[in-house]
Amino acid sequence: MVLSQTTPWQRIAAELRAIAGADAVVSDESERLVYECDGLASYRQRPPLVVLPTTTEQVAAILKVCDRYRIPFVARGSGTGLSGGALPMADGLLIVTSRMNQILSIDLDNQQVVVQPGVINAWVTQAVSGAGFYYAPDPSSQIICSIGGNVAENSGGVHCLKYGVTTNHVLGLKVVLPQGDIVALGGPVADQPGYDLTGVFVGSEGTLGIATEITLKILKTPEAIAVLLADFTTITAAGETVSAIIRAGIIPAGMEIMDNISINAVEDVVATNCYPRDAGAILLVEVDGLAAEVPLLQEQIQRICYDNGSRTVAIATDIEERLKLWKGRKAAFAAAGRLSPNYFVQDGVIPRSQLSQILDQINILSETSGYRIANVFHAGDGNLHPLILYDETIPGSLEAVEHLGGEILKLCVQAGGSISGEHGIGSDKRCFMPDMFSAADLETMQALRAAFDPKHLANPDKIFPTPRTCGEAAHSSIIDLPGEVDIF
Repeated sequence: MVLSQTTPWQRIAAELRAIAGADAVVSDESERLVYECDGLASYRQRPPLVVLPTTTEQVAAILKVCDRYRIPFVARGSGTGLSGGALPMADGLLIVTSRMNQILSIDLDNQQVVVQPGVINAWVTQAVSGAGFYYAPDPSSQIICSIGGNVAENSGGVHCLKYGVTTNHVLGLKVVLPQGDIVALGGPVADQPGYDLTGVFVGSEGTLGIATEITLKILKTPEAIAVLLADFTTITAAGETVSAIIRAGIIPAGMEIMDNISINAVEDVVATNCYPRDAGAILLVEVDGLAAEVPLLQEQIQRICYDNGSRTVAIATDIEERLKLWKGRKAAFAAAGRLSPNYFVQDGVIPRSQLSQILDQINILSETSGYRIANVFHAGDGNLHPLILYDETIPGSLEAVEHLGGEILKLCVQAGGSISGEHGIGSDKRCFMPDMFSAADLETMQALRAAFDPKHLANPDKIFPTPRTCGEAAHSSIIDLPGEVDIF
């Protein structure tokens, strides 16, 4: 909509400019267009107003405005999320943290870094790599995704098998609560007394407040690293190899599987010339550790791969060769854009022992539905990322792939897994929460949410199904303010 002097948003914009500066408020319709979706571009909603703060104090003042007028708000980082978690609201403020992009301190002695939420994931490793350290969580979008978004979604990445996801690397947070209060959760010491509120906040998808400073744990760079690429005639054989490696007592830094569709997509786009185009699937395995340990691990893994039907196994220890083997995997989602006008990605988790069975069932769903599905995923921890290829210009296609994606999530739950591993629930998967959690479970989560956000203003339409339908708004907003508020 076009803002006018008669709208309440015009007066809200004036208050926000006084807080964050004239250039920090985006009200022009064409400029707001760029914020209408996150990485899940299937869903779009142009926000009525956008503000880009630079400090904790500005965020606090902005949230006090939201609290006073009961304005719902959505926090957004780089906008790379894949569950609609940063999808704006038609009647809510969008708070973008991309200008909060400073690395505030580096403490190598205690292996800690303090950053603002807009800092890009890859910048953390770049800042400390010269001293022999790195930041372990590495989503495929790490060169553009922000730490604040990683915290909101509890992002993982290639190395989450051995080193864990974001929550395992966040020591403390400075958070602005929805009322505008500034609180400290956790701290520089790992063992803090009291409730683990840091653990509660990480993965809360912006429903408890906005993190404005994040204390991260960094790790010492391993002495040696090796990457193995094994190719198989079937994706089932690749999945069985994953289980065999874990059964052998080996915990690689990462294990990733790509199917034939994904292999050819990335070779068309990035031309690694490393992935055999005729393979049914490839398995990428990275091992790291002491210089004396890694050669033994790579020999053992190579033998396991051959025992389970691998045709060839390539090994890279030089950094450039290792990066070349990983290049295609990191580009897999982007490369899928060459296969189809649109794709719909899901993010379910299954026990490793169920990999072969679930992949077979996904293939059956693909054949019966008529939609091709490309599989590329974190095989080591069973985190699937099926990409359903479709054309949104065909009437009913989005609804069809949404249903197909839901069937895949139900398979994951039935196998003893989860409806999300790292992409979050957002607006995409909230209807499936009752498939995984009981009514009492969901009520308990909502009670915790209400303790942080009693007015239900922080990203209110995400994670949980609304009382009757997933499309029903469940918050009191600027359009029905209390009578004593005279903004109108």
